[in-house]
Amino acid sequence: MLSRPPRLGRLIAALLILAGCGSPSRPTTVPPGMVLVPAGSFTMGSDGPGARYDEQPAHEVRLDAFWIDRTEVTNTQFAEFVAATGYLTIAERPVDWEELRKQLPPDTPKPADADLAPGSLVFTPPGGAVPLEDFSQWWSWTPGASWRHPEGPGSSIEGREDHPVVHVAWEDARAYAEWAGKRLPTEAEWERAARYGHDGERFPWGDELRPGGVIAANIWQGEFPHRNTGEDGFAGTAPVGSFPANPLGLVDLAGNVWEWTEDRFHPDAYRQRLLESGGARCENPTGPPRALDPRNPHAPDSRVQKGGSFLCHESYCESYRPAAKMATPPDTGMSHLGFRCVADPE
Repeated sequence: MLSRPPRLGRLIAALLILAGCGSPSRPTTVPPGMVLVPAGSFTMGSDGPGARYDEQPAHEVRLDAFWIDRTEVTNTQFAEFVAATGYLTIAERPVDWEELRKQLPPDTPKPADADLAPGSLVFTPPGGAVPLEDFSQWWSWTPGASWRHPEGPGSSIEGREDHPVVHVAWEDARAYAEWAGKRLPTEAEWERAARYGHDGERFPWGDELRPGGVIAANIWQGEFPHRNTGEDGFAGTAPVGSFPANPLGLVDLAGNVWEWTEDRFHPDAYRQRLLESGGARCENPTGPPRALDPRNPHAPDSRVQKGGSFLCHESYCESYRPAAKMATPPDTGMSHLGFRCVADPE
């Protein structure tokens, strides 16, 4: 059983749900490092240019108020959790072949024992242009890669204490959230926070990728995946808060690292949701009861990630759009994947 810090102080949350553009009254106790997202409605998903099948149809969602971390969880914060609990991330444990084989085609031969050593997936840029249909050209299974060693043995988080933690699987993120007295956001909560103040617009800050010529998020510049100019000042992750905040004061809801949510992934989730609601506004939706990921059909329980990362580029994906999403098995970590937490007003 994971040890936990004392519960956050009781949140005196007499929230007034006001019509129009009014703001609810604020509880007097603010959880450290968190921001209140007021109750309200927004447009979830997209039918616009570039929208993928799993983002459609756009639909109205109403959520109760919730607290959300202002930033992605940092290396420093995750280190505090590990120091308090002795927790080992999945990337630091030997690969369980019996579990892995469940996610592979039948009759896949068992890899050599050396390939089942602890490790994770690391972005490794190729030497030149490669077909964008084959992501194995830029992802490498790297023994020894973990949150402590983001690029593998010989690398460290020294000097990156305020960068988002990476190589955390969904199970690791959930363990941290439980220890902190929080939880992972639903996909709807995450998207509500990212869209706040810019509902229905293409990006979290508006409809222009570079408003006024300003780079608004840590994303890829140059030619993906082999040439990153680093025009935004970062070729990899950036310290949290390096780019402008949204109207609520939240940062890095586009780019930097992908962020885990609680929800299972299913490409027809929104269609099924609207069928069940009879086309009415959806109230506090959660993910589907069963996962299905056509890109990874043998994975039994893929979870939704949101926000895109420093690897996103318009030539390959525009996943820094709030509607965009990705799915990954819950036991998988990568060098561009992190998280932030939410909490309910008491």
